Amino acid sequence: MKEFIKINKHDNVVVALTDLRKGQIIQIQGEEVELKEDIKKGHKIAIKDIVKNEDIIKYGFPIGHAIKHIYKGEFIHSHNIKTNLSSVLNYEFNQSSIPFNQEKNRNLTFKGYRRENGEIGIRNELWIVPTVGCVNGVADSIIERFKMEEKVENIDSIVAFKHSYGCSQLGDDHINTRNILQGLVNHPNSGGVLVLGLGCENNQIETFKDTLGEFNEKRVKFLVCQDVENEIEEGVKILKVLYENMKNDKRKDIPLSELKVGLKCGGSDGLSGITVNPLVGIFSDFLISQGGTTILTEVPEMFGAETILMERAEDLAIFNKTVDLVNDFKKYFMSYGEPVCENPSPGNKAGGITTLEEKSLGCVQKGGKARVVNVLKYGERLDKNKKGLNLLSAPGNDLVASTAIAASGCHMVLFTTGRGTPFGTCVPTIKISTNTEIFNRKPHWIDFNAGILIEDKLQNDILDTLINYVIKVASGEFVNNERNNFREIAILKNGVTL
Repeated sequence: MKEFIKINKHDNVVVALTDLRKGQIIQIQGEEVELKEDIKKGHKIAIKDIVKNEDIIKYGFPIGHAIKHIYKGEFIHSHNIKTNLSSVLNYEFNQSSIPFNQEKNRNLTFKGYRRENGEIGIRNELWIVPTVGCVNGVADSIIERFKMEEKVENIDSIVAFKHSYGCSQLGDDHINTRNILQGLVNHPNSGGVLVLGLGCENNQIETFKDTLGEFNEKRVKFLVCQDVENEIEEGVKILKVLYENMKNDKRKDIPLSELKVGLKCGGSDGLSGITVNPLVGIFSDFLISQGGTTILTEVPEMFGAETILMERAEDLAIFNKTVDLVNDFKKYFMSYGEPVCENPSPGNKAGGITTLEEKSLGCVQKGGKARVVNVLKYGERLDKNKKGLNLLSAPGNDLVASTAIAASGCHMVLFTTGRGTPFGTCVPTIKISTNTEIFNRKPHWIDFNAGILIEDKLQNDILDTLINYVIKVASGEFVNNERNNFREIAILKNGVTL
């Protein structure tokens, strides 16, 4: 196995692929570099003298500048590098001519559920979606009683997606909550949904129903707790009706072109942009070449790498939407007096990531090289006429972003991680590790290992393995968050609370 990697020919750093020792000599393109200190796996080493204020180059792009003279062989991290990021920028449309790999259609299929409206689900689950946090306990009690009274078979799961919002919110903040919850109610992974309200909340059931759009009345039912004498009994009755309607649903062969996959990272480390994110990027390109759809989000983790996406905008209108996506999120930070570069996290830094630009340049690789065909607002659903790579407005927060991905209509999330995480959102959340160590240590968290990419394994072979695994998951195989019953949602809060 290699000891280090130089990612781009223009880089003035290399990344350690294993722990290295002070005094160790490494050979870089025929030149010897003596390490001035111990270097942990995933961290950066200067391969030339870098003068104060000179840019540090990784992935072929600046990831910040030196705040003091850095000597060849020195460790590069927070003590000697600072971000170049500042505030809102002006951009010019300069469309890239580099095409992505348009692979020949393999005519692959998965086993999914074709709903009455033509949409495809990869799970057949019974959901309770509360309109307000006040009824979270009621939702749990309804499910508990239902399971006591009914022998449940032939469906994948019964889940209440609890949250703390739906009341005491105003304006766009309230609408964001409603949009996310409506996205879940309309999600084809659910074969039946009980929308559970209290009765006095801002997020009123009648308004919710009026703005929901078309829905199947056999599969979506509503209950207002204050309108009935015993909400538990009424809720159980409704679940029984929904269950009877969905329990005989059958999986059928569905073209891979119908699959919609969200792309997310969390607990990233210095190998994220070397192993797993590039792998997920070529998977995204593959799925798009088969007619499928992917979503890239985490807007704050585009800062410093946003021009890569802007250059891939399908046309000027999509470019302008991408500019607004980035600058609007910067203004959101600035409206609270926060710097746009207040990232990466302590775990990211421990894993070798120093600046937000470095994190972003690794993060955007999950989007591959395909053209950007659409840009979605927070809470907005995918446009069936815009298959391909979509961008979605959401923060980097793992659960908030993953929930937004699911509410947009994605069937699953590919979640890349170097540090590891147990969480899962309301759709299958496939955890893919950057390194073999975390895969071996947390097999009950991690579903797929991309760490073998630094162990002389061929990327195309691993890609085929990942494609086959995604198809198995889409066809019903549970991932760890489902086995562990770690199923949660979180909603972005940005506004006055009454």
